[in-house]
Amino acid sequence: MAQQNFVDYVRICCRSGAGGPGSAHFYRDRITAKGGPDGGDGGRGGHIILRGNKQLWTLLSLKYRKHVKAGNGGNGEANNRSGAQGEDIILDVPLGTVAKNPETGEVVFEINQEGEEQILVRGGLGGLGNTNFKSSTNQSPRYAQPGQDGIEEWKILELKVLADVGLVGFPNAGKSTLLASISAAKPKIANYAFTTLVPNLGIVKYRDGKSFIMADIPGIIEGAHTGKGLGIRFLRHIERNALLLFVISAESEDIAAEYQILLNEIQSYNPELMDKPRMIAISKADLLDQELQELIEAQLDFNVPHIFISSVATIGLIEMKDRIWTIISEELH
Repeated sequence: MAQQNFVDYVRICCRSGAGGPGSAHFYRDRITAKGGPDGGDGGRGGHIILRGNKQLWTLLSLKYRKHVKAGNGGNGEANNRSGAQGEDIILDVPLGTVAKNPETGEVVFEINQEGEEQILVRGGLGGLGNTNFKSSTNQSPRYAQPGQDGIEEWKILELKVLADVGLVGFPNAGKSTLLASISAAKPKIANYAFTTLVPNLGIVKYRDGKSFIMADIPGIIEGAHTGKGLGIRFLRHIERNALLLFVISAESEDIAAEYQILLNEIQSYNPELMDKPRMIAISKADLLDQELQELIEAQLDFNVPHIFISSVATIGLIEMKDRIWTIISEELH
């Protein structure tokens, strides 16, 4: 996924349609000079609607569409005819899109299902025609309601990547190399920090035609939960993962301390993420002999499953996929 084409945040101005006014008409024909009220209701103004589309992976289509305007409702007419409904504007968005109030940061709703539709900004109601106001004491009401105005609001749309497994780790921990080695994804790989600037998704094939989606989340740094680096943008993408796979390089000076820093960042960002299943993969294991591996295992005294892997030498990858499948299968059931 090209970095310039991955858009996970947009701010758009939405204006829903105004409702049409009701009609204050009275029935007339060749033989009826003074008929009763027959003014129809005005049409509803158009909504602005978000619709989930699993074929989309980014908010790119909305990046340059800063203003969205729905149609106005039609006027009520004679013979109790209601005005036409204003044209709704439907915006297709990827699954995992969150709509927020830009002033308060409050989540309005989330789109998680294919074809799911949610109203982002509601159109104004049409006004009632004079037929609605006829009563025993007022047989000839000469008034009708105007339609409600449309609403103009700014909205924030954020994308949280939906994946079964999220790769969590410091920059240059080997996450991109791992994803490239077990899927068809082709993330940028180089020997310097922050090679990955956007999430990369790969479909990992498993046994018997089964598969799962793995997301390479851009590297987390200490202080990410406060927005340091691109922290908040990085961290929100792990909220939708069923399993968090912590990737820590065997070259790390203190693997246990690095894992604890990553864990603290996640907990500080969203404590609910601590309830997700976790697993540790010690990458670049081809650099270790048996003695060094035993020394590292002695550090890993916390109750989290771990595995030694090498994407280059294909060490431990099959076992890792077996463990991942077991965990995410349990989560689904």
